[in-house]
Amino acid sequence: MILVTGAAGFIGSNFVIDWLAQSGEAVVNLDKLTYAGNPENLKTLQGDARHVFVQGDIGDRALVDQLLKDHAPRAVVNFAAESHVDRSIHGPGEFIQTNVVGTFNLLESVRAHWTALGDADKAAFRFLHVSTDEVYGTLGPDDAPFTETTPFAPNSPYSASKASSDHLVRAYHHTYGIPVLTTNCSNNYGPYHFPEKLIPLVIVNALQGKPLPIYGDGQQVRDWLFVKDHCSAIRRVLEAGRPGETYNVGGWNEMANIEIVQKVCALLDEFRPRADGKPYNEQITYVKDRPGHDRRYAIDARKIHAELGWKPVETFESGIRKTVQWYLDNPEWVAHVQSGAYRNWIGTQYGAAA
Repeated sequence: MILVTGAAGFIGSNFVIDWLAQSGEAVVNLDKLTYAGNPENLKTLQGDARHVFVQGDIGDRALVDQLLKDHAPRAVVNFAAESHVDRSIHGPGEFIQTNVVGTFNLLESVRAHWTALGDADKAAFRFLHVSTDEVYGTLGPDDAPFTETTPFAPNSPYSASKASSDHLVRAYHHTYGIPVLTTNCSNNYGPYHFPEKLIPLVIVNALQGKPLPIYGDGQQVRDWLFVKDHCSAIRRVLEAGRPGETYNVGGWNEMANIEIVQKVCALLDEFRPRADGKPYNEQITYVKDRPGHDRRYAIDARKIHAELGWKPVETFESGIRKTVQWYLDNPEWVAHVQSGAYRNWIGTQYGAAA
């Protein structure tokens, strides 16, 4: 059995669904169910005895201690995090509390649990911390992609809080000997992505006839990774990664934001044309850039390929087609996540009602 935290969110829910499909090993799923933690993401697992859901906070030492005692997982995979840069700019406190203090408390619980294990179980145990490429800062147009040895240079409260959690995980390995693993991934996209992020926001707003907000000039470059490829990388790192090591996970798909939006619009033109026959890209609108917006991220994923044999299966073209089709096929999920709080946030942040 493994314990997965934050597994009702976007990447975590995809990971749990794929884990149970691939391995069948039972999962204890701990999620606080904040606005982006959605039980609907786990609907396909209802009634599956291999999936035990617990609503709670990684910072709740008593709860986490009890889960570790009761279930004795062989590994903990930590997805739990506040993850939206825009929200971190407007309210950084929650990011410090969850990503820094929460990770610290989780590590303390794991340390107590791991210390009490027998030698064989200690050696077999793993703590895998899922992080982001944003801890490395920003790149110039001609800079080499981020490697695992790139110095940290976070530029937002979100990325600073994740960098802090990465440092804590590293310290608990070197100080206490806990067999940790860290993955730093590029921008994910795919099913169950909360529609505050670029790709799902564009899909949802386009279909509802609303503006498609693009920050600044839209030339910010990101490396795009299909979420199911990310999940397969995490499984592989958990299986064979060397304790104490960091592995960058990327899709080898650098693309500017405006190019992404144009591709999504073109797919919607193909899959579900507008009633008036006009292209969806007519809805694109440029909005004021966010403060400290990083210009470019790019991941060098050669280490995970060389050491563990992992590489992404999906190209961006294949992955984005699957993503757009998923949103078209799941209007009930979209309707569920479009709560009043979501509408208020989108309207305030992007100047357009959801």
